[in-house]
Amino acid sequence: MAKQRERNNKGNNFTAKQSKRVANSAKGNSSLKTKKTNASKNSNAIRLNKYIANSGICSRREADMHISIGSVTVNGKVITEMGFKVMLDDDVRFDGSRVSPEKKAYVLLNKPKGFATTTSEGKGRTVMDLVSNATSSRIRPIGRLGRNSMGLLLFTNDDLVHAKFTNSKHGVTRLFQVELDKNLKYEDLKQIKEGFKVAGKAVTVEDISYIDGAPKKEIGLKIKNTGNTIIRTIFEHLKYDIIKLDCVMIADLTKKDIPRGHWKHLTELEISKLKML
Repeated sequence: MAKQRERNNKGNNFTAKQSKRVANSAKGNSSLKTKKTNASKNSNAIRLNKYIANSGICSRREADMHISIGSVTVNGKVITEMGFKVMLDDDVRFDGSRVSPEKKAYVLLNKPKGFATTTSEGKGRTVMDLVSNATSSRIRPIGRLGRNSMGLLLFTNDDLVHAKFTNSKHGVTRLFQVELDKNLKYEDLKQIKEGFKVAGKAVTVEDISYIDGAPKKEIGLKIKNTGNTIIRTIFEHLKYDIIKLDCVMIADLTKKDIPRGHWKHLTELEISKLKML
């Protein structure tokens, strides 16, 4: 009987140890399971293949193939796991180039006076108020127009187009109509066309001319700068006040059929031409 009890105790001891290991294992599995569940419940998470497909690079099925061969990184790490989820603000790269899950949007606004060109809040009325219902994509303005300036302003979430416009060597030409407080002297027009220095810095424009059939205080001015500060710098230096400043053309884009304060989406043809500049 004593030997039988000893064997039973050994069996019970083994069972207790085994139960402990099982419990620990279950605990560990529970921890892993909770981690996955939390990720899946995050409403802002999106499957990596969908993230890539939304960028317009390829379909979800093709994205899975590229993921499987290691062509995709997330926050600097190669991801090959199918079903992997990411956040919208993660750094996702396809063959080294960063991609965005948003549909590309291109919005052209005819800006009125009284709106600041900024995406910051607390600046009063801004151009973002005017295009708030244009798209769900996170567009931002390219360049600037002063609060009291008017005319065309392009918005997009396309980083390549942004880079094209802000390239200091190439840029994209914009045409302004400028009204001054007095007639522009021919010698001043010639000086502007040839370029000069203000505070030791070169000031140049693409072209300048009087507007046909208009008073000599109304001129057309082409620049490639993304802002309009240079225009004010030029005329302040030459002792002229600007009464009206209106951007009437960006590359081949015009204000036709866009009333002041309204916007339009660029057509496929307009987008293609813009990318070919």
